Amino acid sequence: MQGMQVPASIFKAYDIRGVVPASLNTDTALALGRAFGTHALSQGEQVVAVGRDGRLSGPELQQALMQGLIEAGIQVIDVGMVTTPQLYFATSTSCRSGIQVTGSHNPKDHNGFKMVLAGRAIYGEEIQGLRRIIEAEAWQPQAGGRVQRCDVQGDYRNRIVKDIHLTRPMRIVVDCGNGVAGASAPDLFRALGCEVIELFSEVDGHFPNHHPDPSKPENLRDLQAALRKNGAELGLAFDGDGDRLGIVTADGVNIFPDRQLVLFARDVLSRCPGGRILFDVKCSQQLAPAIRAAGGEPEMFKTGHSLIKARMRETDAPLGGEMSGHIFFKERWYGFDDGTYAGARMLEILSRHADPSQILHDLPRSESTPEINVPCAEGEPAQVTQRLLQTVRQQGLPAPQHSPQLSDIDGLRIDWDDGFGLIRASNTTPVLVLRFEGHSQAALHRIQADMMAMLRTVKPDASVKEAAH
Repeated sequence: MQGMQVPASIFKAYDIRGVVPASLNTDTALALGRAFGTHALSQGEQVVAVGRDGRLSGPELQQALMQGLIEAGIQVIDVGMVTTPQLYFATSTSCRSGIQVTGSHNPKDHNGFKMVLAGRAIYGEEIQGLRRIIEAEAWQPQAGGRVQRCDVQGDYRNRIVKDIHLTRPMRIVVDCGNGVAGASAPDLFRALGCEVIELFSEVDGHFPNHHPDPSKPENLRDLQAALRKNGAELGLAFDGDGDRLGIVTADGVNIFPDRQLVLFARDVLSRCPGGRILFDVKCSQQLAPAIRAAGGEPEMFKTGHSLIKARMRETDAPLGGEMSGHIFFKERWYGFDDGTYAGARMLEILSRHADPSQILHDLPRSESTPEINVPCAEGEPAQVTQRLLQTVRQQGLPAPQHSPQLSDIDGLRIDWDDGFGLIRASNTTPVLVLRFEGHSQAALHRIQADMMAMLRTVKPDASVKEAAH
């Protein structure tokens, strides 16, 4: 019998993502529901929560996905239109497994699925296993499948309002970029005692104002202008599905997530002395010393929300974070990435101070680039990074007078005594992800030039554009 054909390219490292309807459609969603349901039952999981973000294709994909789960014999909890963290909340409080229909921060015609099974975000080989079930149609209809509607937003909000205590009310601007966080985040911050000025809270899958990705500086311009106009103390920005956070000071400075992590780490370590703090390879060289100074144990790890969460479980880390804006609190929370909750924790810390901007400006800083992307052919990024690693092992590292050290835990990262450079393969799109940092402008220029020259020895046509992740 001929099995079902699905594009292998949509099965990414930590989720499933594609363009609707070209590479991902209701047939895909139905088949995924059957496959995930089959796999879940084999793991003893009978209940799966399902939610969706505000994308236009979300309702029909969610319906098809739930139909597939029901056919496989799963009891489905339909949590409706929610942020990805609210779906994770459901899997931490009502059941242990769930799927969010979300295109995250990708363009508006994209959509996808983020999956949790038995309390852990699935990735890598397990996602490929679902593909094999789909292609072989290796599932059997089972009785017992049904769907019940459940609203998690009230419990989620109450849990945060109970946990977070602001020392004083704050005046903030919240930019949800027409993503799904707009339906819940502004009200939640008001419940915490903030005066909230809203930008683009209407959930609209066309994203008519700007793309919902706070890691790209150009998407923060409206927020910066609103902060100036309204005399607010802080700006918060969210991505399309609400699992990432951007922070802007009253005077319009973008505080990158690796600097945010310093503040979060100090706070968490005041209650968890000696705790391990995880961060990904894209983060600042300034972060590890700041964690040590606060009494913690820093650990640099691979990029990817599923990978960080898995490592945090292994090491019992109370806090983790990624340069892309995913912040993971295990202390006082459940360990999943949540932009709204991270924003609330930041407000709690900053409300203790009369001048929040000064606290943020005083964080360790250096000269750095945003993330930079080098477009590649499908499959090329991994090959390029392998060839690069071979080259540097044969030829040695640039600028030996600055004591270079090589890390290959995720791509190629070289740390010198005055900065670092990173070249790694994205796990989500066919690009190389680059980031450079120097303790001075001159060091940054040298590191960027050396790394680009290295890259061009194995990929002569490498051209760069600023990008998110």
